[in-house]
Amino acid sequence: MKPLVSILIPAYNAEPWIADTLRSVLAQTWPRKEIVVVDDGSRDETFSVAEKFASAEVKVVRQKNAGASAARNHAYKLCQGDFIQWLDADDILDAEKISRQMAHAENADKKVLWSSAWGRFHFRLSHATMKTSPLWADLSPVEWLLLKMSQDLHMSNKSWLVSRELTEASGPWDETLSLDDDGEYFCRVLLASSGVKFVPEAKSYYRISGTGGLSNVDHSPKKLESLWLSMQRHIRYLRSLEDSARTRAACVAYLGNWVNYFYPVRPDLIEAAKQLAATLGGQLELKPLRAKYAWLEKPFGRPFASHAQTVLPNLKSSLARSWDLTLFRLGG
Repeated sequence: MKPLVSILIPAYNAEPWIADTLRSVLAQTWPRKEIVVVDDGSRDETFSVAEKFASAEVKVVRQKNAGASAARNHAYKLCQGDFIQWLDADDILDAEKISRQMAHAENADKKVLWSSAWGRFHFRLSHATMKTSPLWADLSPVEWLLLKMSQDLHMSNKSWLVSRELTEASGPWDETLSLDDDGEYFCRVLLASSGVKFVPEAKSYYRISGTGGLSNVDHSPKKLESLWLSMQRHIRYLRSLEDSARTRAACVAYLGNWVNYFYPVRPDLIEAAKQLAATLGGQLELKPLRAKYAWLEKPFGRPFASHAQTVLPNLKSSLARSWDLTLFRLGG
């Protein structure tokens, strides 16, 4: 009998997207699958839309709002799969995604972590963009983390396929984290693995929602403290694999890539990041503003210029999203 793959979907206020997401998982060509949707106290009709898909293959439950990590942990407790596919409620899997990974994973070492290609889209999936990354390769845990942290790279959650054995060895999602919880979780999965194997023909798609991503960080104390905790753990995880000049340099680069998110509201965390960089043999400064925004610093101050550098690209992305929605509705 083929292994069972559990597709686990936390959902919060995903009414516009959840049906498309569920149709994509039901279309998976892998013959044995189960889908578990956990509605995390949505205030819209997410649960009622998802419930229409309920069947022997699709379980839909709800909980009081407790955050995405709590919803993922709940979904995992309900599943029976030999392999785990994590999926956000607005994203899409290519119909062959799981089958193509399982073609390699079915009889392989259960400690291998399987990755895949992934692209971004707004509304028109046919216009999704795939951007090749150095992470799209077979890599040891230390080399994968070294690349991610030194070059500020990212692998979307949905690209992974994880055996139950590896999931158990990694531990649950940390429900105290409210920002970069996924980055911290998959670091632990990586540490427990024997390495990453990349399956280029397997594909998934990340919906650009207009509200997610670190360019839209909520600068509340809880969010930024969660980010800082995840950063410290990333550094500890990499150094647990290899504590060398190159890994320490990667950690300093990683701090430099992220420290600007604390400006200007948390100077204490900026100072803590500088002190940590010093213990690693490096120096840390705020990254300079891009040229098109740097001129604003002199007349208006660094906080204004920094805010403009964040807000204006987001506005451009919002306009692109609105245009794509218009074309989507017109059938373009």
